[in-house]
Amino acid sequence: MSAFEDLGDIAPIGIWEHVLARLVDGDQCSLAVVELEPGSVVAEHSHPNEQLGIVVSGAVTFRVGGEERGLAPGGTWRIPSNVPHEVHAGPNGAVVVDVFAPPRTDWQAVERADPRAPRWP
Repeated sequence: MSAFEDLGDIAPIGIWEHVLARLVDGDQCSLAVVELEPGSVVAEHSHPNEQLGIVVSGAVTFRVGGEERGLAPGGTWRIPSNVPHEVHAGPNGAVVVDVFAPPRTDWQAVERADPRAPRWP
């Protein structure tokens, strides 16, 4: 297995309706480039993984615990493990990058789509 891979060669997985992720797994963390279609919603949920992220294009409204904020490119978040959170994509959708520690092993069982060109970069 190579240490390198182009984003467009990574098969996306449908993690929520109208939300795709391309996952790069390491031994200690997972990196996900997530594409949210316009108006899509990642319903409230929580997981044991700590999550850090940044918006690279578009806009989202993010709620972590009791705090909510609209985020544009460059906006970041930090979600401790097991804290409820949800995301609403803006009218043009969004692309975000998330890092999870430990790795998102629960996503390994999700069916992958055929590789295709990503929305970003």
